[in-house]
Amino acid sequence: MMRSLWSAASGMLAQQTNLDNIANNLSNVNTAGYKKDTVEFKSLLYQTLQSPSTNNAGENKPVPAQVGLGTRVASITTVFTQGNLQDVDSNTYLAIEGNGFFKVRNQDGEICYTRDGSFNVQPVEGGVMLCASDGSPVLDQNNNTIVIPNGYKTDGLIVDQEGNLFVEGGDGKQVPLTQTVDGQPYNQKIGLVQFNNPAGLSSIGGNMYQATVASGDPLEESTTQGIAASKIHQGYIEMSNVQVADEMVNMIVAQRAYEMNSKAIQASDEMLQQANNLRG
Repeated sequence: MMRSLWSAASGMLAQQTNLDNIANNLSNVNTAGYKKDTVEFKSLLYQTLQSPSTNNAGENKPVPAQVGLGTRVASITTVFTQGNLQDVDSNTYLAIEGNGFFKVRNQDGEICYTRDGSFNVQPVEGGVMLCASDGSPVLDQNNNTIVIPNGYKTDGLIVDQEGNLFVEGGDGKQVPLTQTVDGQPYNQKIGLVQFNNPAGLSSIGGNMYQATVASGDPLEESTTQGIAASKIHQGYIEMSNVQVADEMVNMIVAQRAYEMNSKAIQASDEMLQQANNLRG
């Protein structure tokens, strides 16, 4: 009976983590670019009460007798399915259709990755810079910042589905947005990368992810052969992929599982009380 106490307690702890995760998903149902997390469980060690052997008649026993010792959370996996695209009246808002991620440089100078394309512009020397909502600069295919020079209309920024950047001058003409590296000019594109295992990315908050050994190195879409290129939709934003109905069902299941584990603890306690109250 002591086994049942600890096994049921492990089930309650696991379902508490499950409910915490569901609550986080529901709280981010309207967060742009948010990807839901799912909790996966695994069983703990098994205690062998009797191994396969022979009975008194010398006959082989087909199966052993083992009792499991409960459960624990094996992993919390991020599901990177496509979210719905919502029309937004802003030419700096971008949405990704496909498996790509935007590249953003955080305040520590590290490159992070996000699906949240709610970008804005802020003044910098020589023009205005495309940046994330927290002011972190958005990067192009060569990890350079994207700056609209003075003399061009900010509201004239154009991004095609391949991520090519164009600006509109005072004369109404559209010209490619360029950058110079080592004296060589090139046309800028929105930097999009993919990962062999996006579920291995490490979430650092603020809709940002960092690459890990599990995710693999980022694969630049503009230079990597053999990957399906993503499409960019200007004036749209990708919403969360959380399905409220599914999360509510998961919450009810987690609540019932938590309740059943607590009932198992109560039953074990009552059985121990009865055993202690036995009289010879």
